[in-house]
Amino acid sequence: MNIYLDLFLTFAKMGVCTFGGGYAMLPILQREVVEKKGWATDEELTDYYAVGQCTPGIIAVNTATFIGFKYKGIPGGILATLGVVFPSVVIITAIAAFISNFAQYPLARHALVGINAAVVALIASSVVKLGKSSLKNAASLVIFLAVLVLGFWVGISPVILIVAAGVVGYVLYGLMKLPKGGKKQ
Repeated sequence: MNIYLDLFLTFAKMGVCTFGGGYAMLPILQREVVEKKGWATDEELTDYYAVGQCTPGIIAVNTATFIGFKYKGIPGGILATLGVVFPSVVIITAIAAFISNFAQYPLARHALVGINAAVVALIASSVVKLGKSSLKNAASLVIFLAVLVLGFWVGISPVILIVAAGVVGYVLYGLMKLPKGGKKQ
């Protein structure tokens, strides 16, 4: 198959399955982009996701753009972006035409409750997978716990937390030359 068509169709398939926003897309991205296609590593996906969260726009779209660009340059970034957006545009257009009719039915409301529960489970699964690949030493665990507390309980903006965590990571691993094992060289 043409690699550009494959890129578009892969992200279009993800776009169809992304109920619940960009966070729900993470397990699908891991399976398709990392495990099946090999277009990115778990670490790269984590980086793209983090940057995608703190840049303007939708996380899923930003992440798709980064992966497509990394894999096939500007055309790849454009096609991955179009692929992930296209199904949503089609689905939202169809739903918008009939939304007033659907919202009144208990069956539709109950189905959305079930979909929301599944999305939470998918996000939790992704967090565990990302934690296994990212939290490899005490320093990264401390950064994780600090961001969790400051973001969840204190309510600090994710952008500020990501930038601060990047600075701390740079200081620990760049300037202090702390290796992955957590001990100074």
